[in-house]
Amino acid sequence: MEFVKLKLKEEFKIESLVSLHYFEFARDYIFRGERHNFWELLYIDKGEAEVTADTNGYKLTQGDMIFHKPNEFHSVWANKKTAPNIIVISFICNSEAMSSFEGKIYSVGDFEKNTLGNIIKEGFKAFRPPFNDPLKNTLIRKNEASFASEQMIQIYLQILLINLVRKNMQLKMGERLSTAARERTEEDIIDRLESYLMENMDCNLNLHDICSYMKMSRTHLVTLSKKKREMGVIELYKKLKIEKAKTYIREECLNLTEISVKLGYNSIHSFSRHFRKVTDMSPSEYARSVKSFI
Repeated sequence: MEFVKLKLKEEFKIESLVSLHYFEFARDYIFRGERHNFWELLYIDKGEAEVTADTNGYKLTQGDMIFHKPNEFHSVWANKKTAPNIIVISFICNSEAMSSFEGKIYSVGDFEKNTLGNIIKEGFKAFRPPFNDPLKNTLIRKNEASFASEQMIQIYLQILLINLVRKNMQLKMGERLSTAARERTEEDIIDRLESYLMENMDCNLNLHDICSYMKMSRTHLVTLSKKKREMGVIELYKKLKIEKAKTYIREECLNLTEISVKLGYNSIHSFSRHFRKVTDMSPSEYARSVKSFI
């Protein structure tokens, strides 16, 4: 008798586990956001939280789950009313079936909750704490880890993904849209942007440098800057430099050449040219106008 070997299809192949967290956040916790090139699952185990996915903001309650796809900017806030418990699992999976989770929020049942609980339990067996520090993502194996605990994490995660696709329990994202979350996120991003630009007044940052620091795409950041400040990112950077130059001139602590150097200009001429473009007067004319009011 001839036996034919059949290789089983694997719809979800989990290549690596990146991080595993169980957070018990304060009610005013804010995570300002990041983007990375792997998937992230976020589940509200208790309380409520507001999250963002690129430019959209969502309000999630206990039992809700969202997937952030690779390179999607995301952040999370507690609502200042309840202290949420949140599970975050980051992993690498390049399987085609992962596209099923793009742009969806799930309101899960007991089976999914128990499966998530088993992932966390096996994670506690496999890796060393802490699991509640958002700044510590590196997983360190325990020497005394339970047999096959890492494989159990992989299996439970595959079961969770398969079950979600089969049950198709997702809510429409529009049902969870939060304008307040989106607006707060956008304003927070702009605040961080301006703080970064102010801290680097002596440099000549380009758009690539700024986007790399902000972990955002050029299109997203420029569009947001124009929406919130009515100008592009580099234009905003130059405007902030001129505002700082005006402060230096009023304080009379530095001469114009020193100011131009301190603000990262290549020469006093380029500084003067840019100053005039923004204010319709030269730095010297501005200095005289200030003194006229003394």
